[in-house]
Amino acid sequence: MSALSIPQRPARQFLGEEFELSSWAQVQPFYENLKNREIQSANDLKTWFLHRSELESYLSENFAWRYIRMTCDTTNEQHQRAFNDFVENIQPQLSAYSNDLDQKALSSPFLGELHEKGFDITLRGMKKAIEIFREQNIPLQTQIQTEQAQYGAIVGAMTVEINGEEMTLQRASDLLQSTDRAVRESVWRKIQNRRLQDREQLDSLINSLRDLRHQVAQNADFANFRDYMFAALGRFDYTPQDCFDFHESVAEAVVPMLNDMAEERKSTLKLSELRPWDFKVDPQNLPPLKPFSTGDELLEKTIQCFTLLDPQLGGYLRVMKAMGHLDLESRKGKAPGGYNYPLEEIGVPFIFMNATSNLRDLVTLLHEGGHAVHNFVTRDLALNSFKNPPAEVAELASMSMELITMDYWHVFFEDENDLRRAKIQHLESIIETLPWVATVDKFQHWLYENPTHSVEERQAVWEQIYTQFSDSITDWTGLETSQKYLWQKQLHIYEVPFYYIEYGMAQLGAIGVWRNYKQNPQRGLEGYLNALKLGYTASIGDIYAAANIPFDFSKGYITELMQFVKTELEKLKN
Repeated sequence: MSALSIPQRPARQFLGEEFELSSWAQVQPFYENLKNREIQSANDLKTWFLHRSELESYLSENFAWRYIRMTCDTTNEQHQRAFNDFVENIQPQLSAYSNDLDQKALSSPFLGELHEKGFDITLRGMKKAIEIFREQNIPLQTQIQTEQAQYGAIVGAMTVEINGEEMTLQRASDLLQSTDRAVRESVWRKIQNRRLQDREQLDSLINSLRDLRHQVAQNADFANFRDYMFAALGRFDYTPQDCFDFHESVAEAVVPMLNDMAEERKSTLKLSELRPWDFKVDPQNLPPLKPFSTGDELLEKTIQCFTLLDPQLGGYLRVMKAMGHLDLESRKGKAPGGYNYPLEEIGVPFIFMNATSNLRDLVTLLHEGGHAVHNFVTRDLALNSFKNPPAEVAELASMSMELITMDYWHVFFEDENDLRRAKIQHLESIIETLPWVATVDKFQHWLYENPTHSVEERQAVWEQIYTQFSDSITDWTGLETSQKYLWQKQLHIYEVPFYYIEYGMAQLGAIGVWRNYKQNPQRGLEGYLNALKLGYTASIGDIYAAANIPFDFSKGYITELMQFVKTELEKLKN
């Protein structure tokens, strides 16, 4: 194995090597310099863009580390204060200056002389940012960020006691794979009851966030927060109507497959009724798959898996390991969920997750590892705006990685039957993903189209939407309260509103990438990496085209892809 080359951050041409942020007063002069600098040539303008990018990359990474430390230990008050300090005292200043700098760039007479690939995409985003910027939204955005952070604190504190042991909900969820149905039911009820203890607090939090977000939208002259977010997220390539079409396509093309799977599960498990705690157990009543025991083992095996796909990809994870850029195991006091956080100055991201020892954890690290690969292959692009693709592209990177590594999952499963089970479970989870994405997305459209709704109305609409996109076989009798509040477990609704449909679009793209890879591994991988290397220097459609797949979520295309998944599943089952 070749010696590791640990990346260094680029030399700071503008900030200086010794710069270290402790207050807004330190950084303001750099913004004033950019705001007031005379630009007398195209070369001056290009240097100005590079200096702005350097400053923003530094601040982005500084904020990233504050967020990372806070989520790794939600009980540490110092980390919480450092995060809040940035949100309250630095971020509000950045919003106003960013707007000024966008306007300065767009008014430059030398703009037309910048021909580097990607500038048109960056300028398009700047124009939209100027359109929606309102100074009165700065304090509201600060308040929103502070409130959003409450969600992680509330959910991160949730634990249950099982057999005398206090467990995080993630760790307890592993027991839902138990072959003892009584154990599964007991654990499922404990997890749901623990979630329900905080339902009023979480209802109150979403009400507060909804009201603040609606005010932001109105201030920016939008009818509702949904329309504002389409602009803020830079959704230039599709509309709300396309989302509604996606919902309907999934309801027609995928939900019937959910019913088939539920019916098959009920029959194989020989149950008179299928209950919510019956979905994670192996349908043959085999013990749960255990692809690894510790976070270290998960990482080592994932490095092997990536290396078999492409040695360079394995090298990226080895670099992250050497730099200590991973926190993988679940523990009390750690925020829920998982993420890959780009570190824009050094260009080596940080992966955070809550691994216990199950298949879902393995897939999560492959997923976040796909994001990490994306960061590595774009780290040398000239501007930070070129390195920040929209989620429809970012999630294509991660979800494709889940699938194109499947040929190498023998690293985790020496037993051929376990390997086959793992692949079946993962492909079935993809069939489950698309309806859940449609559920969450449709729910969010309703939340913000109806900004004065009551808690009771919200529950009723959630039930209606959930029913449209779930199987009709599962029996929820006596569990209706839990069903009403299932949406509260989805952190995106609280922390990153409207960031969810992208998973559905990218899942379709990932199946397309995988299909290409199955047909020709070398060409399939090459197309995948070609798409990633573009970063955000092209439109979503052009990036997907670089991977040799369409950006399409019509019923016909979804049906075609799901047929491919179904065929692959049948091969594994027969």
